Amino acid sequence: MSGDDSYEYFSDGITEEIINALSKIDGLKVTARTSAFAFKGKPTDIRLIGNELGVTNAVEGSVRVFKEQIRITTQLTRTDNGFLLWSDKFDRKLDDVFELQDEVSLLIADKIRENFGHIEIDETLSTVQTENLSAYQLYLKGRYYQLTWNLPNIEKAISFYKKAAEFDSSYAEPVVAIGWCYGINASWGYMDRNEGLELAKHYLVKGLEMNPDSYTGHFAKATIHFWGNWQFEEGFQDLQNCFKVNPHFSEGIEALAELYTATGFFEKALEQTEQILKINPLSPNHYYTKGNIHYLQGDYETALDSFENSLRLDNSFSLSRHLKVACLLFQGEREAMYSYAKSFLSDNYLKMIEAIYDAIHHQEILEYDAKLVSEDLNLMVLWDYYYLIHCQKMKDALHRLEIMVEQRIGQIINFQFDPFLKPLRKTKGFKDLKNSVFGEINSTTFSTEAPKTYNIPSFTQKESDELKNALDKFLGREQAFLRSDLSLRSLSEELTIHPNRLSKFINDYLQTNFTELVNGKRLEHFQKIALLPENRHLTLLGLAYESGFSSKTVFNTYFKKVAGMTPKQWLKNNS
Repeated sequence: MSGDDSYEYFSDGITEEIINALSKIDGLKVTARTSAFAFKGKPTDIRLIGNELGVTNAVEGSVRVFKEQIRITTQLTRTDNGFLLWSDKFDRKLDDVFELQDEVSLLIADKIRENFGHIEIDETLSTVQTENLSAYQLYLKGRYYQLTWNLPNIEKAISFYKKAAEFDSSYAEPVVAIGWCYGINASWGYMDRNEGLELAKHYLVKGLEMNPDSYTGHFAKATIHFWGNWQFEEGFQDLQNCFKVNPHFSEGIEALAELYTATGFFEKALEQTEQILKINPLSPNHYYTKGNIHYLQGDYETALDSFENSLRLDNSFSLSRHLKVACLLFQGEREAMYSYAKSFLSDNYLKMIEAIYDAIHHQEILEYDAKLVSEDLNLMVLWDYYYLIHCQKMKDALHRLEIMVEQRIGQIINFQFDPFLKPLRKTKGFKDLKNSVFGEINSTTFSTEAPKTYNIPSFTQKESDELKNALDKFLGREQAFLRSDLSLRSLSEELTIHPNRLSKFINDYLQTNFTELVNGKRLEHFQKIALLPENRHLTLLGLAYESGFSSKTVFNTYFKKVAGMTPKQWLKNNS
């Protein structure tokens, strides 16, 4: 809201930090960045957002930066009925942004707990590892450009990350991000592979030494082990280290699904995609990942559904486009295949695809036309290679596969299951390649330790009685519920008990939540004073405020929920 588009990266960064902070809380399902940002700046009905994301509550907010001041406004809203649970505005010095992000995250978590039941909340939720504002702003600029995922912007991102690291030499995240970017460039063939992977390794080792708890560092290291070098077991261990810090990191879960897919553990891969689509339901890439698992198993109809979902979210998503064509090809839908492929592929590729179709469905013996493969489109799906195979040039096809496997080309990582490679599978050369890459992987390769469980001590009978008496005294005789600003944290301070313990007691022993408990006391008080003759000159809303309710909407909604009628009807019936 600053009137300066260059601050968009700052708003995005603060939003992502709040997402990361809330994701640390066990028991909260927090929508990932990709899906949340789909609604950024769009005036969409909150109920539609809730339905699309599968969430009960939505956090909205804005950021305004003016000179050295920052203003953050935020609100928490129920998505089933648009009911506003909480809102606030924060005006601070720009240097206080780190504390402010943590404060906002904690308040959001508190309000969810007060209204919906017990969750354990740490004293701090912040994941930012610097207090240098200039370094942080440069890092956010780098992150902004990196997440566009195109080459020129990734180079810009590296430049900003390097500047951030210069401003704060102890700040690990930009160092980790530099390694991640070099790894991407090397994997995508945008720079010399060996040089890129060495640079990536250098920065990632350095960054993880600075901050061993950098989940993005462990994730980036995993992608280089997995995608860069096809070292599946090492990549798996890196991902486990990532999940120890952030078990809900959507990109890490997707990488694990891809790793399971490449190694043939399809059931495990699907479990990961189901998990990730719950927290990131609007990601075209996640639907592609799910579709690819079914595609490699030969379930083309189910795969096609996932690719269609991916393209519904982004109709230009390249991988889903190509595999949609492949599914239609294997299903024998020639006209649909050709019509769709024609919308984005050149004539030479269309001819190759038609020829492959004829070879598969009509057992035609193709005559190889080298002119068709003269184009260099650098496609993610290797149609020219599939054409080579189905022209029965087995020796050339096997030789090219050997080279691609040796170079660890990402497009061919699933070669042992690729349906287009079926003619090669019976050859000795193919079996030798498969064994050299996957031969040592078995059912125990990707085993994990069972997570440790921590038993939160329950309340003894004596503790329960004492706490219930203290609550009854404070909320009853002392009428603390009349304070409209009463919160679970302030109540816990009054009772000298940790808010986590108090929340658990209210949830488990009183079988309610904080808001229901307090509003119940307020409603009883309202019904009592509303019938007093000396209060007849007061409005119902005025009496509601005197009873501790903070707004007309809260009062009317809660009253009707409990009493089954409006306050006015109740007063009429009881006068």
